[in-house]
Amino acid sequence: MSGDGGGGGGTADGMFRLDGRTALVTGASQGIGEAVARLLAAQGAKVVAAARSADKLARLADEIGAAGGAAHALELDVADPESMGERLDSLPADFAEIDVLVNNAGITADNLLARMSLADWRRVLDVNLTGAFALTKALLRGMMRRRWGRIVNVSSVVGLMGNVGQANYAASKAGLVGFTKSLARELGSRSITVNVVAPGYVETAMTERLGEKAREDLSGAIALRRLGTVDDVAAAVLYLASEEAGYVTGTVLNVSGGLYI
Repeated sequence: MSGDGGGGGGTADGMFRLDGRTALVTGASQGIGEAVARLLAAQGAKVVAAARSADKLARLADEIGAAGGAAHALELDVADPESMGERLDSLPADFAEIDVLVNNAGITADNLLARMSLADWRRVLDVNLTGAFALTKALLRGMMRRRWGRIVNVSSVVGLMGNVGQANYAASKAGLVGFTKSLARELGSRSITVNVVAPGYVETAMTERLGEKAREDLSGAIALRRLGTVDDVAAAVLYLASEEAGYVTGTVLNVSGGLYI
């Protein structure tokens, strides 16, 4: 995603617009979360960019504002549910009513199960799954009262297919799928949709550090023969957050280029 706050490609006039909506995106200081925040803002949403890195968030909010959008930086640790109420209460009035929630924050702590510590198991589950539960619960009543909402949980194809050395990560991401499907059934009568985006291998700082051979091997396992980009994932999130996806709920949108079919 470019630094000018735009990006995400063109859309037909009026389609996938989020004017009048406010979106909260976790893990927004970098990677997929940053790309999602930029794209939703470019499509007219007021964006609450949430993460632990205050400096990166402030820079992102400034860049979105300079591009003509509206964003507010919110320092938030999803692994600390007890602090969520206070942090959300600190939002300015014009950013306080959240219509679109993107639960994107996530961490890894990879190891073979025989060597995985209980602390690493719990830490990954606390951030990736319990954090999404706690933040969704905190924002749900407002969506129910307004009888409109979009909840998009960023999972991973690893949660669908598994991966060696990632039992904790896969369990957390698979848990998001079950959480989503259950919540979709609970909230459908309130015109609130709940969906999952499941990315595959995406171009990130981590994959950039891999050698050329390793990157070729990764790409070779993908039907489209390339790694994904953060913009690929952001576009999927935008669709599920939009009015155009109003009849889509409880589904998993696989954005893996055919890594998992």
